[in-house]
Amino acid sequence: MADLLVAVILIVLILAIVWFLVKRLTILIVNAILGIVCLFLLNFLHVMQWIGKPDLGYNLATILICAVGGLPGVLILVLLNILGITI
Repeated sequence: MADLLVAVILIVLILAIVWFLVKRLTILIVNAILGIVCLFLLNFLHVMQWIGKPDLGYNLATILICAVGGLPGVLILVLLNILGITI
């Protein structure tokens, strides 16, 4: 009887951990997709040229920063570009 109780508790604990990780993972994936879409829109609409700076462009560094950082990553890239630091 105690073995069954321990097994049920472990199953519930494992399911709770998996649920938490899946929830976090979906938030990270959505943030990464939004970051890459925002980078595309910034370059497509030439937003940086409105303030007299060159577009961010697409290279491995900018795409990785946008994919890992999401929207804050795009904001950091824009701020660095405004300050004259290109990546």
